[in-house]
Amino acid sequence: MTPSDDLHLLAFQYAPVGLVVTESRVIRACNPRFAEMFGYSPEELADRSFAILYPSFEEFVRIRDVGVEPLRKTNRYSDERIMARKDGTLFWCRVRGHSLTRDDDPLRRAVWSFADLSETRQVLDLSTRERQIVMHLGEGRTSKEIGRMLSISPRTVEAYRARLLKKCGAANVAELLSHLSSMPH
Repeated sequence: MTPSDDLHLLAFQYAPVGLVVTESRVIRACNPRFAEMFGYSPEELADRSFAILYPSFEEFVRIRDVGVEPLRKTNRYSDERIMARKDGTLFWCRVRGHSLTRDDDPLRRAVWSFADLSETRQVLDLSTRERQIVMHLGEGRTSKEIGRMLSISPRTVEAYRARLLKKCGAANVAELLSHLSSMPH
């Protein structure tokens, strides 16, 4: 092992954010911060499907297609989403990804960072679909774009948006996102 290898290992092991290397959405290696964030040890997560870290299997399946095209085009992906800890509690994460196999299958091998946002962003009791809509609204997507990505009509997206506004007591999407992120209105 070279001194450079030692530094890389130190950076991975002690990074202040969760780092994980995946192959086809299976965890191959993760740093202690990533495992701790989810309530596991790194050994418990090795060779496990990422599905165990999602609130539902449906969300695990649906999120796959959201990031594939950006990874192919720019080799970068970023969003904020709700994830699940080992004990079942839900929390917001900022997720950023970089593919090592960009052209053929961007998810075949990738590196991801996860930052726990639970200190500044509370989880409301939202349905799976509401969480998906909020995630896309946070990315600045229109109802038409969201509908296309989720295979639902733009009018259905608008109905969800209206329910979310009412549920959070928000007058518009900016206020909704501010409320959900626990920032001042």
